[in-house]
Amino acid sequence: METARDLAPDHALTRVDAAGPQGPRGVVLMLHGGKEHSDRAVDARSASWRRSAAMQRAIAPALAEAGFATWLLRYTLRGWNGGAPVADARAALRRTDAELPGLPVVLLGHSMGGRTAAHVADHPTVAGVVALAPWFPPGEPVAALRGRSLRVTHGSRDRITSPRASREYVARAVDAGSDATFRSLRRAGHYMFTHVATWNEVALTGSLELLGAAAPHRGLSDSGR
Repeated sequence: METARDLAPDHALTRVDAAGPQGPRGVVLMLHGGKEHSDRAVDARSASWRRSAAMQRAIAPALAEAGFATWLLRYTLRGWNGGAPVADARAALRRTDAELPGLPVVLLGHSMGGRTAAHVADHPTVAGVVALAPWFPPGEPVAALRGRSLRVTHGSRDRITSPRASREYVARAVDAGSDATFRSLRRAGHYMFTHVATWNEVALTGSLELLGAAAPHRGLSDSGR
């Protein structure tokens, strides 16, 4: 039996609920980036968390309008540290199960968040992963994506994580039984400081696609930069 310790705590989640009295039809769980090694706690000064928080502010209203909640997870530590964020993400997924049982979840991850998402995609309620400029080191496992969808977008000018590695990862995911695709975002770098509206649109439309919903007929601004 799960206890409160098994679930992501309230302070680790920034939540935007779905519009209307019916409750959400699904959840977009956002996973932010980080560093390879760091024992520093993630707080409101973390640039990686703040980037995802800005994206949440930009896309959550449209997701809410379509009937979906948006949850942004704040990891315990800033570093990958051999896979530490994976435990945080699994705790967040147990939280969605506890509060919204049976609803589909899309994992929306940037950088290290994309890597984290790929590790926990085997959770029963996960419909798929939208990975933005993900960090996929050589040999990164793809087994958790079997039977799931994966949508990867990578900027052609990214010098922090590798577009080529993302392409290779997508190819291996397809071989493993994933519905996986790769999109190159020309002239875009890693941190989503430029082409902000395009990154937001990719995040929104990719999430809605994997949740089986159509995107709203309106554009997104660079709000929340």
